[in-house]
Amino acid sequence: MKLRNIAIIAHVDHGKTTLIDVLLKQSGVFRDNQRTEERMMDSNDIERERGITILAKNTSLVWKDTRINIVDTPGHADFGGEVERILHMVDGVVLLVDAAEGPMPQTKFVLGKALKLGLKPIVAINKIDKPEQRADEVLDEVFDLFASLDANEEQLDFPVVYGSAKQEWMSLEPTGPQDSMAPLFDMILDKVSEPQAEEGEFRLLATTIESDPFLGRILTGRIASGVAKPNMAVKALSRDGKLIETGRISKVLAFRGLERQAIDEGEAGDIVSVAGLTKATVADTIVDPQVTEPIQAQPIDPPTLSMMFRVNDGPLAGTEGSKVQSRVIRERLLKEAEGNVALRVEETDEPDAFIVSGRGELLLAILIENMRREGFELCVGRPRVVYQEDEAGNRLEPIEEVIIDVDDEFSGAVVQKLTERKAELLEMRPSGGGRTRLVFNAPTRGLIGYQAELMSDTRGSAIFNRVFHEYAPYKGQIQGRHTGVLLSNGQGEAVAYALFNLEDRGPMMIDPGTKVYQGMIVGEHTRGNDLEVNVLKGKQLTNIRSAGKDDAVKLTTPMKLSLEGALSYISEDELVEVTPESIRLRKALLCPHERKRAERAAKAS
Repeated sequence: MKLRNIAIIAHVDHGKTTLIDVLLKQSGVFRDNQRTEERMMDSNDIERERGITILAKNTSLVWKDTRINIVDTPGHADFGGEVERILHMVDGVVLLVDAAEGPMPQTKFVLGKALKLGLKPIVAINKIDKPEQRADEVLDEVFDLFASLDANEEQLDFPVVYGSAKQEWMSLEPTGPQDSMAPLFDMILDKVSEPQAEEGEFRLLATTIESDPFLGRILTGRIASGVAKPNMAVKALSRDGKLIETGRISKVLAFRGLERQAIDEGEAGDIVSVAGLTKATVADTIVDPQVTEPIQAQPIDPPTLSMMFRVNDGPLAGTEGSKVQSRVIRERLLKEAEGNVALRVEETDEPDAFIVSGRGELLLAILIENMRREGFELCVGRPRVVYQEDEAGNRLEPIEEVIIDVDDEFSGAVVQKLTERKAELLEMRPSGGGRTRLVFNAPTRGLIGYQAELMSDTRGSAIFNRVFHEYAPYKGQIQGRHTGVLLSNGQGEAVAYALFNLEDRGPMMIDPGTKVYQGMIVGEHTRGNDLEVNVLKGKQLTNIRSAGKDDAVKLTTPMKLSLEGALSYISEDELVEVTPESIRLRKALLCPHERKRAERAAKAS
């Protein structure tokens, strides 16, 4: 059967996964009466809850006697490591762009990677049914983006389709006909070249890895040359050509619709999964025993943020989670780093602490969320940027390109806040509907914790996008959090009467009945210093009846932080304690005497 391998790339929320749903339906993968879920490719719980794609996934369909292998890629910049690897497996890409928003930072990031590999994109302008759509202007913006990324003449002559994945149609004209996806299918067959099989023995570059309880490690990639058969002897080579292991392929699997099926033989050019190896991982080449040269793998962009993961040593440790030992946490982190090439795990001088580096806050927050759902208890520190040095020994820090769409009335406040965080305003222009588009280059340090502040300043109306831009000279000191915190001075359960009397000191973060301990953060102080408070103090009860009836205590709704909010809120001397049931904020040193001693030592040095 003829083959086509394509990836669908786009900025987050531009409709990639919805488009794949419609392509699967219209190609006849499902029966007419078969019940299907929305966003079928988003398979894990967190993807469904957040409405985002985190892991790249494969599917396959047949159109006019041609099998089309499709890869759904993540849209968030934090998961860019997934996208970079995937582009090596395909011969063409469909670049999906929102007809109202136009090209966004992640569009630029993934398109740049695709153009560098020599791929020729098909541009699909999606969501044309939106009242604020501006398809003609967006097409001009896409062309300018191609030109700015040094696309060659062939790549600049890109074909275009318009449509709405939600309404299940694509057409060569913005006005229709609005009946099916056939124009996009036909364009893929016409414009994407067939995979070129190379001469020689079996070679496959592993681009994704997963674990199966029955088959063990499963590696997915495109066969560059030769054929893959079950029980075939193979070996795995690292990127620099060193032998990792030898073994046999126990199963060859290929996608047929959403299901993965065992096949007798995988041919060159096809995307398949192989099982049977125990040590080979992403970016390794699986080859016939006679082959000595690995397939060249693209180096992945370096991590920009790091975080300290450590054993939970608080008084409530072990009461809510089952996996608390440093050995278990270490094994889980190393397993994650094995399959996610954008993640790096390093040991520290302390036996129960590890430094985990990744592309952004969201990537690290998703890892922590997955671990707590698996029963882990751990403490994590504030995200820190990963610095580099140039040849002259000067410190370089990561800079991100930030695009914010905001109502005109709030643009002044946004510019002021980001300028304080050492950001540089590059562009300010209207983006339609009484909104302004602001483009900045900002240090990653300055953006940690900024999103919550932005939403507060713009009453939740801003759209915030960011992507890694480059390493540049250090921008100088940036002021952190302006307020101090309220700390519990004892261990027990918080009492409503005590919380009510503390509300003048600042907003609380806990409800009555919450378990607290000494050194745990229970609220935000309105002033710049930390303050120890008693949240366990109940009302003194006497046998003398009071003249007036006691008023029922009415508490203000506490300030509850999400996991990402907590990570960006804490300062350098604080930790987030994460368990399957709770997210608590605390000081790294729980004892007040130890904190004072550490402060004096810091001032002396």
